[in-house]
Amino acid sequence: MTENQAVQQKSVRRNRVAAAACVAAALIAVGVVGTRSATANEPAHPATAAAVADAQPAAAAVTAPAPGVGSAALVQSEDYVRQGLNPVGATVALTGRQGLSACSGEQTMRDLTKGRATAYASVTWTFDTEGLLIESAASAPTGASAATWEQQLVALVQDCQNEPAGHWYYGAAHTLTAAGGTAHWYPSYSGDGTASGGVAVLRSGTRVALVELTGRPTDAPATVEAVATAALKRLAS
Repeated sequence: MTENQAVQQKSVRRNRVAAAACVAAALIAVGVVGTRSATANEPAHPATAAAVADAQPAAAAVTAPAPGVGSAALVQSEDYVRQGLNPVGATVALTGRQGLSACSGEQTMRDLTKGRATAYASVTWTFDTEGLLIESAASAPTGASAATWEQQLVALVQDCQNEPAGHWYYGAAHTLTAAGGTAHWYPSYSGDGTASGGVAVLRSGTRVALVELTGRPTDAPATVEAVATAALKRLAS
């Protein structure tokens, strides 16, 4: 495949993601009224024997997340309010079929994990101003699987760091730790270099997640870091 063909292919998949985001926003506007936590009407996924078998050592038990993953482990409305964002609606699913990010095209967490996760959870948040936030999480049967999925998510994001002039792109990686987990977060920039959100890859114990904020103003890097920190704490809960 030539470089031009690769760029064209990537542009096509992003156009599909942009269209999907618009449809999601429209559905949320119709189906959700008011602000609520992402856990509303969504039970947490039960623990699984495989996840329990891969529990962390006793010394790390205080920060190790509960096995499985449910909507309670996703970012909640109060996490945004602290960052000056006003969420107005959320759509939650436990299927793993939400698109991962603007860089992943149509790939989902279920695709990336080949359906081997013990549980999935995802949310799409809309705000009273421009922008969306999506998060997709999965619970791995073992720590080794979680590490592999984390590496695959990082590679996916890094694929969109080097782009032709005029295309949006992810900036340099930053790493933070919280609640015993790790996040790798990246600001995103429009084609003219304006900050416009960002993305983060999270891992806590056997849980992994990708969270992306789009359409935010020039304070985006600080906001993305704060949201990534809040999301990592939720993932560890």
